[in-house]
Amino acid sequence: MNIQIFGTKKCNDTKKAQRYFKERGIQFQFIDMSEKQISKGEFRSVCQAVGGMSALLDENCKDQDTLAVIKYISEEQKEEKILENQQVIKTPIVRNAKQATVGYAPDTWKGWE
Repeated sequence: MNIQIFGTKKCNDTKKAQRYFKERGIQFQFIDMSEKQISKGEFRSVCQAVGGMSALLDENCKDQDTLAVIKYISEEQKEEKILENQQVIKTPIVRNAKQATVGYAPDTWKGWE
């Protein structure tokens, strides 16, 4: 398994995801999105794995104005707008090769072990 966890140090679900893998002795790489943003290639890979960009949007994010704009612009513009404003992405994003989850999803992760 090659686990990557994208999130922030302040996010409780990200902390729970890290604890989940630590408790099982599974090595993972943590990417702090407040320091290093998700790349376009990683973003596209996650979108493909989770069923599209809308699955990545955090309905409860602090930046509701940007979220509203993203919902109403064309599909072609959405990716760029989300990548420019990564605070609207729900965390944690947990990747295992071509598989990915958004949010705290221990039931899915069990199937990866």
